[in-house]
Amino acid sequence: MPTPSSRTASPPSAARASLLSWLGVAPFLIFALLFLILPTGMLMVGAFQDAQGHFTLNNIVRLFDDNILGAYKISLQISAASAILGTLLGLLLALAAIRGGLPAWIRPTLTTFSGVASNFAGIPLAFAFLSTLGRMGLVTMLLRKYLDVDLYAGGFSILSFAGLTLTYLYFQVPLMVLIIAPAVEGLKDEWREACESLGGSGLAYWRHIALPVLWPSMVGAALLLFANAFGAVATAYALTGSSLNIVTILLYAQIHGDVLHDQNLGYALALGMVLITGSANAGYIWLRKRSHREAA
Repeated sequence: MPTPSSRTASPPSAARASLLSWLGVAPFLIFALLFLILPTGMLMVGAFQDAQGHFTLNNIVRLFDDNILGAYKISLQISAASAILGTLLGLLLALAAIRGGLPAWIRPTLTTFSGVASNFAGIPLAFAFLSTLGRMGLVTMLLRKYLDVDLYAGGFSILSFAGLTLTYLYFQVPLMVLIIAPAVEGLKDEWREACESLGGSGLAYWRHIALPVLWPSMVGAALLLFANAFGAVATAYALTGSSLNIVTILLYAQIHGDVLHDQNLGYALALGMVLITGSANAGYIWLRKRSHREAA
């Protein structure tokens, strides 16, 4: 039976534990405040101000100009294309590594590579693709020399929609592998065995069991990949410069450019991007929670 002294000592001990817990999470909260919450608040305020700091809706109205709408359209198309292709290719890789009966060393090797490649972006990635698939890139020259295939004569360009989408796939596919791997691991062997014992085929197993289980995770991952591609700026700017009218490059030109400099319009562009990526991330979080509930 606890003594009176132990009962009185318990609350201070619990308070200290709670204080230590808050201290442990404090760096994250401070980081989120300084680099997420406050900048987003500045964007929201600046989007509704003119150069003199007066309230205006002109920046929001200008978002519907043809040039800006075109930039959003191309960005949405590239993000959707890289997200869909990244989802499909990443799922196939994860299934092959986890469920395909491959040698045991394949899975940790793929996971390690995916962890590195999913964070490889920006100027180094743009340089790597220019050196590989540029007009004088290694693969371009090898195809021309040994197979008599001229990629650029056929209309391909690394500075185009297809080139940027292909470049984005370098980090989209590994990111999909990391996201979908836990869901693929959750597929139980007993489910396939039960399907086969009831006379079901492999197609029936995937159609009625595996894909319905994986579907929330797949859609959620696709939304996350979409947001990841839509917010990418360094890779697109280093690879295409101003040759491709996408919203991230237009935003950069409005905030840091010498010709199109309009900081408040840049804030409005960024606010539109925040709304789009925020909606995609919210959908991903909701679908992830749903998939966890179904798995439980």
